[in-house]
Amino acid sequence: MTDRRSILITGAGSGIGRATARRFQQAGWKVGLIGRRKDSLQETTQGNDALILPCDVTDAQAVDAAFNKTVQAWGRLDVVFNNAGRGADPALPDEISPRSFADVINVNVIGMFHCASAAFRIMRAQAPQGGRIINNGSISAHSPRAGSIAYTTSKHAVTGLTRSLSLDGRAFNIACGQIDIGNAATELLTKVSASSPTAEPLMDVSVVADAVLHMASLPDGANVQFMTVMATNMPFIGRG
Repeated sequence: MTDRRSILITGAGSGIGRATARRFQQAGWKVGLIGRRKDSLQETTQGNDALILPCDVTDAQAVDAAFNKTVQAWGRLDVVFNNAGRGADPALPDEISPRSFADVINVNVIGMFHCASAAFRIMRAQAPQGGRIINNGSISAHSPRAGSIAYTTSKHAVTGLTRSLSLDGRAFNIACGQIDIGNAATELLTKVSASSPTAEPLMDVSVVADAVLHMASLPDGANVQFMTVMATNMPFIGRG
């Protein structure tokens, strides 16, 4: 590939972010990895060439610095997979602590905003102008699990972020889409599923990575606005 496209992936040290980063590397993209732990990002690359950017997405200045390093290294930024996120232990609305609720919102909403804002700034200024932002949402924004008030609230906010970025980006050739995922078999979820008698079906995480690659690879003028990818038998529609 003579003109390699570039992508920056947040939450790239594990799970969906790690699988997606490796898939893009296989496809020949220039890949930048954002995550809190440098050692986990290095493990993601498996010795392959990647831009490693240890960063906490809740720190706006650190996010701006990481994105600026990306542009310095590559000259432009084509795609961002806004993937970093977290959950909280299941709890009823009157049982979850204000701190736990705020921690989820801080990463899943404010952190995602920081990254979207930095990407928008770069994509609006670069020449040729434009780029693509892909937000990791969740089917929880459509059909929540019990005891998930913090996570579900955050993912509703992500959908609002996606819609606003899509509208505001039109004038600058910046597309924004969202992928809502229903139980990919990451290391963490596989362990949870194995220990739970009511575990929901899982799908291979490579399916998600392939879906993100498809969204990122669309030509200018085309966009997947919302995509839901889930295990076929997941109890999402109807009673399951």
